[in-house]
Amino acid sequence: MKMVIGGAYQGKLEYAKKTFQIPDGWVDGASCDPEEILNCRGVWNFHLLIRRMLEKERDTDALIRRLPEENPELCIVTNELGCGVVPVEAFDRLWREKTGRICTELAEKAGEVHRVFCGIGMVIKK
Repeated sequence: MKMVIGGAYQGKLEYAKKTFQIPDGWVDGASCDPEEILNCRGVWNFHLLIRRMLEKERDTDALIRRLPEENPELCIVTNELGCGVVPVEAFDRLWREKTGRICTELAEKAGEVHRVFCGIGMVIKK
């Protein structure tokens, strides 16, 4: 598994496609069915997938536990949510915390983790 993290609009998806040579087979976490990430090559907007699952009160933990085993070659592209002001809304705080915990768990299991800033990638785990 590979992860690419960074702020919004920093060029993470293009970086991931080029760096890991995955031109196609991607799903958008903003709109895909959660089960699709078990069979695709990459998912971007992963943070939005977590948000949608929380909004629908779906079990994020069960899906996340399955990922490393069922799709070990998956490339996850996600925004960093914890580097700004703490959200006022309780749900937004829950989403931010849950996303951070999930990404921490997945990064631990990932073979590579890259951070992208201004389109420039930095390897933080390999």
